[in-house]
Amino acid sequence: MTASSLDCVQAEPVLTGVVPNPSALVTLAVAGSASHPQLTVTGEVDCSSAPEVRAVLDQLVDAAPTEIVVDLTGVTFLDSAGLSTLAAAHRRALAAGGRLRLLAATRAVIRPLQITGLWDLLDGQQVDTLAC
Repeated sequence: MTASSLDCVQAEPVLTGVVPNPSALVTLAVAGSASHPQLTVTGEVDCSSAPEVRAVLDQLVDAAPTEIVVDLTGVTFLDSAGLSTLAAAHRRALAAGGRLRLLAATRAVIRPLQITGLWDLLDGQQVDTLAC
């Protein structure tokens, strides 16, 4: 690769930022590139905060990325509304030719995902938050 050929290479846009949300229950932050964004979710994902998570996931899926990583390591509670949101985002991403992948650290998040089968379907990965 020559110096002149580097001028022709366009960098992929990088996404960063905290998504404003009206709920104090959950915080959402988007980072990464347009083709591989990461949504970091912190707090409680229940019937009152799941619509906020869904809205951000819908925006990310609409951009047709290859993979969306959803980091749930900071989630302290995940109910059926949150599970439904993740399943819907998975279906939409798959239909667009992409995929969703989950990161989680606690039993409160991992167990409901395992019971519903979403853990395996969404390629869930257990991470150790202490190692970070």
